[in-house]
Amino acid sequence: MRFQDQNKRRRRRGEEGFTLVELMVVIVIVGLLATIVAINVIPAGDKGRVVKAKADIAQIEGGLEQFRLQFSRYPSTTEGLAALTTAPSGIDAAQYQRGGYIKKLPQDPWGRPYQYSSPGTHGEADVWSLGADGKEGGEGVDADVASWQ
Repeated sequence: MRFQDQNKRRRRRGEEGFTLVELMVVIVIVGLLATIVAINVIPAGDKGRVVKAKADIAQIEGGLEQFRLQFSRYPSTTEGLAALTTAPSGIDAAQYQRGGYIKKLPQDPWGRPYQYSSPGTHGEADVWSLGADGKEGGEGVDADVASWQ
């Protein structure tokens, strides 16, 4: 019986938990790992937005090209990109492709509408996003993403 009491005491001493120093070391290690991951992941999100903007512009250009093949012209700047989803006034609705030329007009990855002009300054039709800052020009993620680039 005395032997069992000694075993219980030994187990209790070993089950006391973690010390404050051990917990602090673990917290510091987890913090360092989180910092490393954040430094590597956050820029990838910005690059991903630029890639998405380029893909959206390519999709919009495809719809514009289909519109041009159907009506022998691009939508005017006034008609805008909305002409790809609904028939603009002045166009025979019977000739307009059922369902439009793209399913839905996307917003740019920063939550703003894509810019459009026809005739454009760089081609017959220009499509662009103003980038993360929402202003003309810029560098890095703030740079414009455009159909002529």
